[in-house]
Amino acid sequence: MDRIPSQRNRLLSSKLRRKLDYKEGKNEDEHLVVEIMRRRFSPALITNKSWEMFHFVGHQIKITEATDCYGAVVWPSALVLCYFLETNSKQYGLVDKNIIEIGAGTGLVSIVASLLGAYVTATDLPEVVGNLQYNILQNTKMKCKHQPQVKELSWGVDLEKNFPWSSCQFDYIMAADVVYYHPFLDELLLTFDHLCKDNTVILWAMRFRLDRENQFVGRFQKLFDLEVLSDFPSLNITLYKGMRKSRKEV
Repeated sequence: MDRIPSQRNRLLSSKLRRKLDYKEGKNEDEHLVVEIMRRRFSPALITNKSWEMFHFVGHQIKITEATDCYGAVVWPSALVLCYFLETNSKQYGLVDKNIIEIGAGTGLVSIVASLLGAYVTATDLPEVVGNLQYNILQNTKMKCKHQPQVKELSWGVDLEKNFPWSSCQFDYIMAADVVYYHPFLDELLLTFDHLCKDNTVILWAMRFRLDRENQFVGRFQKLFDLEVLSDFPSLNITLYKGMRKSRKEV
């Protein structure tokens, strides 16, 4: 006679736990997003140059932007990755590590990695590199253990010529919001594959948008093991850690 009420109570208890877990996860997500986004300061007055200020690693970082291309604007994924690097510096120590950022854009992630002590190579398309170089120089000169370098990199183009596989050894590959509606997803995957050695760690923040871009994750997992480090549903952003699969598995 007591079995049905007991089963019903267990079912209600399970539903309640799921609701509480969801609410707790949502509250944590919202709290962290507020903490991350408060690192950004937008000027109250509009000037002839678009810029934003960010606060990471004890530094005020002034980023000059341009509104005419994706690569010259700071997107939330970059803030998520910067926040992770700063708050997990013991587990993911960057001091004297060799890092390359692909699709560096305005350079915020590369600047933060440099301030944390890494050797950094920031890369992007030729039309973006000028602004990237300016931001990195303005925010790292005389402030970093190693002065970061800026190089042109068109995904999938002249990879062996510009980044020889035998001599380029990166401890970390970093990428923030490199997957969106563009026709170079095949070339992006090829670039990840070329730059990544067996011990290279990929730290990749991705904002989920459309199905075509989201399918890139599945393609990525054919070559790399993926681990979710952080998830921010309110921003549709997930931060991944990736490492190359064993050659026998691929």
